[in-house]
Amino acid sequence: MKKFNIRKVLDGLTAASSSSSSATAQPGTPRENEVVQETLQSEHFQLCKTVRHGFPYQPCSMAFDPVQKILAVGTQTGALRLFGGAGVECYCQHESGSAVIQLQFLINEGALVSALADDSIHLWNLRQKIPAILHSLKFNRERITYCHLPFQSKWLYIGSERGNIHIVNVESFTLSGYVIMWNKAIELSSKTHPGPVVHISDNPMDEGKLLIGFECGVVVLWDLKSKKADFRYSYDEAIHSVAWHHEGKQFVCSHSDGTLTTWNIRAPAKPAQIITPHGKQPKDGKKPEPCKPILKVEYKTTRAGDPFMVLSGGLSYDTVGRRACLTVMHGKSTAVLEMDYPIVDFLTLCETPYPSDFQEPYAVVVLLEKDLVVIDLGQIGYPIFESPYPLAIHESPVTCCEYFADCPSELIPALYSVGSRQKRQGYSKKEWPISGGNWGQGSQTYPEIIITGHADGSIKFWDASGLMLQVLYKLKTAKVFERARGKEEKPNTDIVDEDPFAIQTLFWCPESRMLCVAGVSAHVIIYRFSKQEVTTEVVQLLEVRMQCEFSEVDSPDLGGEQTPTQPASAAPSSPQETEPPNQLSAGTNSSEGPRDNIPCLQVRSSPLKQSPGYQVELVVQLVWVSGEPPQQITSLAVNSPSGLVVFGNSNGLAVVDYEQKTLLLNMAISELYSPSDPYQKQPCSPRKPRQPSGGLCDSNDGSNNSEDRCKSPTSGSTSPCNSDDERKQNFIEKAKMSRKISSSGEQKPELEERSQRWSPRSCKKHFCSVTNGKMAARITQKLHIHRTKSDPNRYGKDNAFTRSRSSSVTSIDRESREVISSFYFCESFPRKSDSLISPCLLVGTTQGSVMTAALSLPPGADHKPQQPVSFASCGTLVRLKGGILTMALLDAAGTLLPPSYEPWYDPNASDEEKEKVRRRRPASPPSSQEGQDTQFAVLCSEKQAKVVAMPSQTSIYKHNITESSFVLRADVVQMAGSYCLACFCANGHIMTLSLPSLRPLLDVNYLPLTDMRIARTFCFSNLGQALYMTSPTEIQRITYSQETCDNLQEMLSELFTPVETPEAPNRGFFKGLFGGGAQSLDREDLFGETASGKASRSLAQHIPGPGSMEGMKGAASGVVGDLARARVALDERGQKLGELDERTAAMMASADSFSKHAHNMMVKYKDKKWYQL
Repeated sequence: MKKFNIRKVLDGLTAASSSSSSATAQPGTPRENEVVQETLQSEHFQLCKTVRHGFPYQPCSMAFDPVQKILAVGTQTGALRLFGGAGVECYCQHESGSAVIQLQFLINEGALVSALADDSIHLWNLRQKIPAILHSLKFNRERITYCHLPFQSKWLYIGSERGNIHIVNVESFTLSGYVIMWNKAIELSSKTHPGPVVHISDNPMDEGKLLIGFECGVVVLWDLKSKKADFRYSYDEAIHSVAWHHEGKQFVCSHSDGTLTTWNIRAPAKPAQIITPHGKQPKDGKKPEPCKPILKVEYKTTRAGDPFMVLSGGLSYDTVGRRACLTVMHGKSTAVLEMDYPIVDFLTLCETPYPSDFQEPYAVVVLLEKDLVVIDLGQIGYPIFESPYPLAIHESPVTCCEYFADCPSELIPALYSVGSRQKRQGYSKKEWPISGGNWGQGSQTYPEIIITGHADGSIKFWDASGLMLQVLYKLKTAKVFERARGKEEKPNTDIVDEDPFAIQTLFWCPESRMLCVAGVSAHVIIYRFSKQEVTTEVVQLLEVRMQCEFSEVDSPDLGGEQTPTQPASAAPSSPQETEPPNQLSAGTNSSEGPRDNIPCLQVRSSPLKQSPGYQVELVVQLVWVSGEPPQQITSLAVNSPSGLVVFGNSNGLAVVDYEQKTLLLNMAISELYSPSDPYQKQPCSPRKPRQPSGGLCDSNDGSNNSEDRCKSPTSGSTSPCNSDDERKQNFIEKAKMSRKISSSGEQKPELEERSQRWSPRSCKKHFCSVTNGKMAARITQKLHIHRTKSDPNRYGKDNAFTRSRSSSVTSIDRESREVISSFYFCESFPRKSDSLISPCLLVGTTQGSVMTAALSLPPGADHKPQQPVSFASCGTLVRLKGGILTMALLDAAGTLLPPSYEPWYDPNASDEEKEKVRRRRPASPPSSQEGQDTQFAVLCSEKQAKVVAMPSQTSIYKHNITESSFVLRADVVQMAGSYCLACFCANGHIMTLSLPSLRPLLDVNYLPLTDMRIARTFCFSNLGQALYMTSPTEIQRITYSQETCDNLQEMLSELFTPVETPEAPNRGFFKGLFGGGAQSLDREDLFGETASGKASRSLAQHIPGPGSMEGMKGAASGVVGDLARARVALDERGQKLGELDERTAAMMASADSFSKHAHNMMVKYKDKKWYQL
């Protein structure tokens, strides 16, 4: 996992950059170092990937180490996913991004060979926690089609498209001079090329015999020593795979016509047996009808029974529409196992790694296009094993995602207890067979929860603690609605063409356990958590009518006289008094007139059995208004102490009391502005009704996968780009264009024209009486706020990735309308003149306005039904560039003030238990001292961030985040005991800003290009954690914490563990006496440089990998790291000892030579006198 170089920003220099960050210049405002003492520095931040969860996207190859019990999966994008026991997962990526066509383990060696579609092979070192490439070999003149690495061999056979076989030494990754040429392998009389090599394997009993399968149907048994073909086997149909019997006397071939041929190695004339497993056998003895190709066959023997023959494909052509099947033939029985998705590959797991012994198969791993299934061969009926991996993230396409780190510790056990009852039955009773590796022992102990919303209306809660991912609980929101039984009974889903229950956005309060979800069919469902099972006789329903104002030009004819437009201030105080005189009755759908008061979905009328977990409290639906469909909901929030939920769209906002099942407020966006607001926009001219074309998950042509349906509105229909840079640049330019349109449309309307059309008040109040007594099962609240006629398919801004991607509205239409983008309940100062805090609501819009609204709530919950709840709009707090993304509140010390919440209590518990919990309700924050700013409002938009002092409403800090791009996601998060603002931009940058001074602390260009799925699902969480959907099936978790990056090695799991290789099968006395049993081969003598010479340099290029042994020493840790380092040290010591031996031998030779020379000199001058010298 690669760590990114970070452009760290020096602290204290932000004031010098007036264009990007500026403190207030107003008199009396405290300076930066006087407001809050900030502790966060740039040294606290570092960005790196941590772990990837989910099913490998677009898998294409698979391998298994039977000793280490590790499974490897390769994908079409060059990714490698390795799986072991529960929690043992690893992700690596080939830089080229080419498809992984084949994988081969060096069994029990901690290494893996990968062959790619770009004709390169790579050796991966798995002895370190983050695998790395040790060597690479790139073929220049041949295309790789098949690879084979015999058990306990260092010589890798590589078959090519030309029909040749090359041999590579996996230790040095050099080519041998030994080459098997295709023209020598086939018959000399053959006039045609045999085609690519589709199979290579050595005889289980004789390593010197190599079986080579060519695509045309020719199989050759090659003698490696004599360098010639012993036998050739020919069949009319193309070969897809070959499998040996363990005794080495027979092999089986699968063919393209659905047949299996069994050959005796010494009888090449004709097959010993020909069978068509799924073919209809004619009575007159003719050949059976051809079937689909058998793509793969495996032949495994057992010591005590019949052999197993496992194959994929081969079904009859008349089985049109039948799902993919895996066939298991055992003795006289044949089992056909249907799969949910097409089969990519399968492997039979056996007890022994030795091919010459009885295999004793016990399981079959089946890799499907979108799933991984392991079948138990040892039990009747072949049940599947229960998978410990989170491979079901994509069971339905993910439409939204939220991440909660450091949440209450009792949440995970509570969710697990209710979710454990949802587990399927019928799994195998045996343990999961892929059990290798060791789970990482990290210091991270805080609980983490991930929530995913899906296109089928389901919501999944995941335990993400400790770099693991495990499903806790699944909620199906579609249960509260009636389902269509046929095409003629299709529900009234006019907003979306497909997936009417898809989750659009959700709000979850971990402390109160309140859950509120908004769907694409303009519905909101409020859930409470309960540990008791209940049966709801009638689902509580509240229908909300958010009407829009019609102009004289485009007003539809309702069959009567035109009703004059009334100002919003004339709205009655009670929702029961708002029935218009010429409105159609609820539930009508007359073919003569426009639809009116019709919800998009029908709530079920039969009793609903609700299991322990999240149970429906209230369903809120927006209804059609005079032929216009309801606008989809763009934002929502819940305030559990007051029992309120607020949601908004392009028409306005609505406040619902979910305890009393009552609509309290229905207000237009324009009514939130005060008359003196300079930012108030003139209402747009109305347009004719337009039929929408899709929602969050609409259907396109058949070429698109279901996972790609859920895209952002900015995706639209873009033209293909030639490179990633072009795609990125086009995306940003498109965003800039739409922003220019937005700014050009933000002209201040004339006050006179605005007052003629609207009659706003500086502080509007709407009172809604709440009556006592038994609530009706179906309550229809109709509160009319006359406003501009709405476009039926518009949400808001171009970059609202959590919303519909409908492209039926132009960018000008999108940008000209103001849409509510965010809410924030808080205890603050709604007005400048306030000296005491009070409950209020902050409302953010897509035009950059942040408005405040004061809530007047009853003092106690017991008196709530008798007292009205008032809502006062207090005008604009501040204006920012771009749509508002997030809002938060800090106290005077810079600590986050979270929204108030009610402690969780079981709604089905006794009244005494409920009262006990309610008494523990958190106390309200202390009141403010007059004349001082005691709070800071943190506001972030698509372009900039501001910090506003409260209650003076003075902007004290401002930071322009980006000019050329825009922010997609922003969150105020806790980090190292303090708080900061984390942002993710459309250009791929991830930034953090200190609070409240907005000093840049981190700025990393993380993503190579902007992907819509990433943009829609990216979310930050506390303690430096973040995640996004990197593919339709995978979640990528990252960290921006320096501490987590430093401890990542300890937190990651270990793939390789020291395991002894099983003993080789005993040859027996008679086999040893008379010869027999497996015959070994000294491949070094055949393939070494001395025997075969050097290979051509132009054939392949050797590329040293970054994962050298020195890098491994620094990267590995723990016991495995110590063993690896000890092995390296031993190798180095052995090398040094070898060098020392050579030096010693050289010194001895030198000494011997010197002795001889001295002796010769002594003999020469022995008898001479000194004067004769």
